[in-house]
Amino acid sequence: MNRYLLLYATAATLLLGLGVRHLRDARAEIRRLTETQTALSDRAELFRNRAGEAAAATQVLRLRCAEFERLRAEDAARIRRLGIRIRRLEAAATSVARTTIDTAARLRDTVILRRRDTIRLRDTVRLFRWRDAWVTIDGLVAGDSVRCRIESVDTLRQVVHRIPRRFLFIRWGTKALRQEIASSNPHTRIVYTEYIRTER
Repeated sequence: MNRYLLLYATAATLLLGLGVRHLRDARAEIRRLTETQTALSDRAELFRNRAGEAAAATQVLRLRCAEFERLRAEDAARIRRLGIRIRRLEAAATSVARTTIDTAARLRDTVILRRRDTIRLRDTVRLFRWRDAWVTIDGLVAGDSVRCRIESVDTLRQVVHRIPRRFLFIRWGTKALRQEIASSNPHTRIVYTEYIRTER
């Protein structure tokens, strides 16, 4: 009798432990799906930070590997071409920035020598150049055509941080993960940003 009672108590304890574990896993999955739904419906917040740099903030999208392959098939194919297995992927980030410059530059005349067969020809062209710390524009106006070279340098700094849950003045746990991106080039506007974290 005592042996059956002990067996019954052990089985009940084991089932209760499995039920509690399943409940905890289900709650974590519900929380992940809720955060994913919120991240999908959330738009990137575009702003200027205290240093005057263009910045963007967006909530982190948390996907499982199978969800990532299904929902972001193009990104998954690109990652595979790099020789990386999707199951080893920790996170994938995408940011789009646009650089727009409205400027005026002074033209100056110069003479260049061109060879046509064995004859040297002198040609007058107009050159222009404009530059700042981030962008360099060099151009040449000859006849009815313009040749231009534009070089732009930008640094995107990315930070992923957690937002804690709050009740009155108490902070605990993690409410959401958030990505912040800042561009050092003042001509750049961040158009789109997305951060996907894959989970097992």
